[in-house]
Amino acid sequence: MVNYELKIFTSTSAWSSTLNYVYIKLVGTNGESERTLVSGSTCFITNVVSCVTLTCHASLGELVLIEVDKQPFLMQYDNWFPAKVEVKSPEGKTYSFPIYRWIIDTLRVYEDHNHIGRYSREQELKQREKDYCWDEFASGIPHCMKTDDIHDLPCEVRFSFTKEIEFDFTAVTDLLQSKLHGLTESQKKWTTIDEIGRVFSCRTTEISEYIREHWMDDELFGYQFLNGVNPMMIRRCSALPSNFPVTDNMVFLHGQESLADEMSNGNIFLCDYKILDGVKTNTINGKKQYLMAPLVLLQKTPDGKLMPIAIQLKQDPAEDNPIFCPTDSEYDWLLAKIFVRSADSNVHQLNFHLLRTHLLAEVFAVSLLRNLPMVHPLYKLLIPHTRYTLQINFLARKKLISADGVFTQFTASGGEGMITILRSSLSSLTYSSLCMPEDIAERGLEDVPNFYYRDDGLKLWDIIHRFVKGVLSHYYKKDDEVQKDTELQKWIGDIFEHGFLSHEDTGVPQRFTTVDELIKFVTMVIFTGSVQHAAVNSGQYDFGGWMPNAPLTLQRPPPTKKGEATEATMLATLPDVNVTVQIMDTLWLLSQQSSDFVPLGQYPEDHFTEETPRKVISDFQGDLEVLSTTIRVKNRKLELPYPYLDPAEVENSVAI
Repeated sequence: MVNYELKIFTSTSAWSSTLNYVYIKLVGTNGESERTLVSGSTCFITNVVSCVTLTCHASLGELVLIEVDKQPFLMQYDNWFPAKVEVKSPEGKTYSFPIYRWIIDTLRVYEDHNHIGRYSREQELKQREKDYCWDEFASGIPHCMKTDDIHDLPCEVRFSFTKEIEFDFTAVTDLLQSKLHGLTESQKKWTTIDEIGRVFSCRTTEISEYIREHWMDDELFGYQFLNGVNPMMIRRCSALPSNFPVTDNMVFLHGQESLADEMSNGNIFLCDYKILDGVKTNTINGKKQYLMAPLVLLQKTPDGKLMPIAIQLKQDPAEDNPIFCPTDSEYDWLLAKIFVRSADSNVHQLNFHLLRTHLLAEVFAVSLLRNLPMVHPLYKLLIPHTRYTLQINFLARKKLISADGVFTQFTASGGEGMITILRSSLSSLTYSSLCMPEDIAERGLEDVPNFYYRDDGLKLWDIIHRFVKGVLSHYYKKDDEVQKDTELQKWIGDIFEHGFLSHEDTGVPQRFTTVDELIKFVTMVIFTGSVQHAAVNSGQYDFGGWMPNAPLTLQRPPPTKKGEATEATMLATLPDVNVTVQIMDTLWLLSQQSSDFVPLGQYPEDHFTEETPRKVISDFQGDLEVLSTTIRVKNRKLELPYPYLDPAEVENSVAI
């Protein structure tokens, strides 16, 4: 007779314990053990390591699989979340089987060294293909996971108890607070800026207070194209578009150069919202809403600031489409900037936030869960970066972009326009624009001063790339090993088909041929779901909580002549009270950090057991800690800090 010493680790997550009877079977190259009861009714408690001895008639050889199942105690079924099982053989060798999944009935966990492991691998993927099916929310946009009810999501991808309670509590509290003030039903217009301020003052941050004080300033207007919640629109301008006829006598340039000279010197920048041209706008409170497709020209001044010098609110030049400049009357210029900020907010929410982080992260996650078994190194590397993504996206489709969702009801692009923008955004999306070093270079922004999104983001890209290379190079020594990995090729094939709808012109790979290709793509996947999402999500309330700075809808058309706009014109253009409050509440909810937030590079679930990847993870965490300190020191010196890409504030996944 020989003994196997088992250590069974139950997760630290709430409700992860079980009162059921737990049975384990060991399978080795020389045979298998009996299915053995390893618990009474109270053995496996949250955050407890249970030690069990399992006796066999003879050695089982090399262990390749464990089978775990449960039976009800007193007819009561529950789910159990074991972390891992460690088995010490009679020969003194320790085997580690990471689990980190909810067990409802039976689960097999294995090392893939022989036909038994391969068979279990195949069976696991067959079940996953049933659990994670593709669906289409709307034609022309990335596909999503098929599920009709939040409770149909597999337990392993659901919110924790903590996250569920906090998320629901915040949402209900926000709504109740607004209702108690009688604001959610009020279709009145704002009559003064102070009225908006009284509502806003109920919920502020240091940065949102700064925005309230400075939102009319040209300097802040320009700054937001670099370090606001949407740093993705601006690009260097070497020649004016033919539909933007700005001349030297229209603009005041900071310095003595002509516009042509300033473009030649690399000091002129353009934001072009042509993607919004012709989009059908919403009707809110019975009133048609307005969303322009502006062009904005900015100049880098000798002191390194980015200042707006010209705005045209519609794409086609015309007499009733004047080019506005800072030298125009106060409210002409302010209204022009408000229409730009509204356009920017809609493009930000739909293209750069929803499409390029949430929807793509869901595609990456569903393809991972369908095509890669738990023992695959890429599964182990990426599964922490999918945490909560499927549930948060289900809630987004149900609460934000459904027929009665907040964004559908209360934004200018809600409804038909939303799908139009998403389709146009996907059709113009490129692989290079998802890879930060290439995106910055393509937009000509390598040397723009005070560009903290770029500075922090490029450092994070390099750190993540070094981490991914360290892990994957341990498993893939040669290019042909990548080419022969059929599971890996199915993963990227599914992403190309269901995420990018098989559009070859995106430049997204359809299969991997080299290790370097794989490393770059996986770097992009992790960066998109963590760093890029933080950049376009975390500051939503900071920059949008003060509604006049980022109105998601406007209810009067833009001025067609100069010299007629007044403060009353501006107030009548801004969204009604109920629209303002609904959006403020939503942005506040989407900016809140959960108490079970997991920062970038922290892996509570110990999926890797080999020494090399564990060392790479440790180095990754050290690099992130150093960068975090550097960013915090920098931010203490800034009048308006940029905290969003501090690694300690970046979540591992799209989880909010």
